[in-house]
Amino acid sequence: MATEELALIRTLLALAASAALAACSLPGPYRPDAPAQRVVVAPPPAEAVPAPAQVVAPPPPPAPVAEPPPAVPVKEFHLGPAAQSLVNQAHAQAARGELPAASTTLDRAIRIEPQNPLVWLEVARLRLSEADPRQAESCARKALSLASASPVARIAAGHVLADALRAQHHDAEARDLEAQPWMAN
Repeated sequence: MATEELALIRTLLALAASAALAACSLPGPYRPDAPAQRVVVAPPPAEAVPAPAQVVAPPPPPAPVAEPPPAVPVKEFHLGPAAQSLVNQAHAQAARGELPAASTTLDRAIRIEPQNPLVWLEVARLRLSEADPRQAESCARKALSLASASPVARIAAGHVLADALRAQHHDAEARDLEAQPWMAN
């Protein structure tokens, strides 16, 4: 045999071997009627289960912790120098019995500091001393609404409002107001 023939036979044998190996790696023919094969993994062997008396219940989850309510910013009110001077003047006028002049002076203080509950409290107290409990109630309610961020001013407004309510013979309403938790501070 010639060398060329031997090389050709080796090449053909190599091709046949390659084809045979390639055919082994291909999947089998598609069979639509054949049930699909599923791989099932067996669970690991079970360990010995403790007797019912040995089973311990898991601890209960921790109780949720309630968050505290958000803190209300506290504001303390003070009278400015001009308003303080007018309040002092009104006190002196009221002490001398000049209630209309004291009222006019406090009206000026309100024009200077209309959002200050302390000025409204002074007006409410003056209205009580003038025997005008309805006006005193109105001014005390205004002071109470302005003093929502100030516990001290709010309590003071609550007491003046209760006095104005009693002066109008609304004793039950005054008691209810004084029974409020924020009034106990």
